Amino acid sequence: MTDVLSPGSHLIEVGGIRLRYHVAGAGPLCLVHSGGPGIHWEYLRMPELERHLTVVYLEPVGTGRSDLLPGGRYTVRRYAEFVDGVIDHLGGPEVYFLGHSHGAFVGLQYALDHPERLTGLILYDGAPTMNTPDFDAEVAQGVQAHLAAHPGDRYTERAAAAFGQTAITDDASFRAYLAAILPLYFADYPAIDLSGWLDTLDATHDPDRRPETWDVRDDLDVIHTPTLVLVGRHDFICGPRWARELAAGIPTAHLVLLEHSGHFGHLEEPVAFFGAVAAFTGSAQRVSAITQSR
Repeated sequence: MTDVLSPGSHLIEVGGIRLRYHVAGAGPLCLVHSGGPGIHWEYLRMPELERHLTVVYLEPVGTGRSDLLPGGRYTVRRYAEFVDGVIDHLGGPEVYFLGHSHGAFVGLQYALDHPERLTGLILYDGAPTMNTPDFDAEVAQGVQAHLAAHPGDRYTERAAAAFGQTAITDDASFRAYLAAILPLYFADYPAIDLSGWLDTLDATHDPDRRPETWDVRDDLDVIHTPTLVLVGRHDFICGPRWARELAAGIPTAHLVLLEHSGHFGHLEEPVAFFGAVAAFTGSAQRVSAITQSR
């Protein structure tokens, strides 16, 4: 039988749904969950993380070569159930969980549902709510703030005009939409070299996907998993307002603000980003070992 943590790609079934995951690196186990929903995992590949962790990149349901969900019944809790199925397949160890954007929502839900299975939780540009009126208002304000910070910049103006206004009907139009709005997601889009990385940005459109309103703000205080909250100061969609709320609500949380980043701090400030993750995983591992010895 193939080692479940051998480097490379793996295909499994969870509840009759086929899922792929990808393994790289060596060290303590860390599951990485991409954002979206519907965005493929490759944009979040982190070789720096693989130097000291065994990284399992999940290919979430509804993306890439993992199955679509019948009837489009995607919920944050359902995503968390699939995470649990993957951890079962890996032998049920304690793991770190790093979730970016929508993946951070999944991480929060998983910490609420299965705290005993987590060594540490890394919430990267996440929020404790989604598709609620105040979340949507915060996003709208973020777009306007980005425009104000980049007066006359054609990239930002085009991206702001496209945001939320472009019809997505298939995978190709989803990819085109991502390309159109991408400048909003960086603190300084023209300044960063995205050659190569842009080729990793892909998406799957499921026409049956149903929108979901999700909110765990009243539950944050029951999360006692060691937690790192990472956010770019210029992230317009899951920005500092939500990071501070997460850090204030989760008793064990530590907040790191990336001063010169938008939504992709691992690209814009890699030294600060990976330094924070390395420091956190080392300290969380020690806390886990002490807890287990009692």
